[in-house]
Amino acid sequence: MQPIHVSKKPDSSFQPDNGLQLALDLLRNPPQQQDALPKELPESGIDEPRTLHLLAPHVISGAAPLAADTTLANMDPPTPWITWAMSLWNASLNQNLLHPATAPFAIEAERKVIEWLAPLFGMNGGHMCGGSTLANLTALWVARDSMQVERVVASVNAHNSIAKAAKILGLPYEQIRTRPDGQFDLEHAGDLSNTCLVLTAGTTATGTIEPLELIDKAGWGHIDAAWAGPLLLSRRYAQLLAGIDKADSVSVSAHKWLFQPKDSAFIFFKAPETAEPAISYGGGYLSAPNIGIQGSRGAAAIPLLATMIAWGSSGMAARIDHTMDIAHQLAAVISTDQNLQLWGEPASGVVVFRPNNMTTDELDKQLPDGMFSLCEIDNNKWLRSVAANPLADIGKIITCLKSAVAGT
Repeated sequence: MQPIHVSKKPDSSFQPDNGLQLALDLLRNPPQQQDALPKELPESGIDEPRTLHLLAPHVISGAAPLAADTTLANMDPPTPWITWAMSLWNASLNQNLLHPATAPFAIEAERKVIEWLAPLFGMNGGHMCGGSTLANLTALWVARDSMQVERVVASVNAHNSIAKAAKILGLPYEQIRTRPDGQFDLEHAGDLSNTCLVLTAGTTATGTIEPLELIDKAGWGHIDAAWAGPLLLSRRYAQLLAGIDKADSVSVSAHKWLFQPKDSAFIFFKAPETAEPAISYGGGYLSAPNIGIQGSRGAAAIPLLATMIAWGSSGMAARIDHTMDIAHQLAAVISTDQNLQLWGEPASGVVVFRPNNMTTDELDKQLPDGMFSLCEIDNNKWLRSVAANPLADIGKIITCLKSAVAGT
């Protein structure tokens, strides 16, 4: 047998040298020309710098500009640059919270942000996961296995992740109709003693905050606060979520109004000492129980920890307050324009409206991409604005909207 030759020269693909500076330069000034991607997996690579030049116009210029000054379409915010730096560090270290030995600080960082945030919701613990869809599934899983609930009840405006979770868990799911103002009508829910009741703090289409004070009327009360949960950081708007502390569990998306990169959310529990054992699994290869749905997961808490330290609670609140102000300014203009119809006053930064002098589709086509999005309410199309972008120029947006509806 021939001896295997092992090179002592370090693999340059794991030693970035000037490559990261090139990536930053391309981020700031991406090439405009897009060259075609390889049709098949190359036999020989073209090296990292050439790959950066090839992909920069696709990845950077081929994405929706969430930080553009006319972007208010969705619940996807721009991210502060400190999260880019933390994400870079995370990728280089590739920590896995499933194995404490590989991620000692990442685990500490998650504990710290939960220690800071959970009490705002009246909760006492929890963990991070890759989005509120998983957070909602986790909450319903705990409700089924720790409290033996036999069905799930939510309003017709609940996020589709609730229906998915109920189906996955084999629980009957009932959606209760809402009143004309979009509010949950509990009179039609029946006996809730064996039920997981789900209320939404910031519905996806209209931002409606359902009557959270009803949450303790069921065997298990879960609040999907994926969107509006961070309002609790604001002294001006925290009262909008009064009653949330009565819940048994709360889900929050950090990658929405906490301005974090994707795959960053929380599931909080009132009684983690009861909830977590119901969703914990061990294994011969594990030094600590695996809690929750995900096994291997990355250090999503580190970018959030950095943001919270850099901004402080007042800085977080200031940016949320600013985006709420943007929503209220837009709603005020719409309510006084005879060519526009406002669906209702924005409850949590979501403004829904439609034109009176043309179809919603016609108006949408006259506006810049990303300014607003479309939604359907009671079989009618509406335009939807979501105040997730602190960099939005509301004056420019209002001027553009008024010009479009006036036909000028």
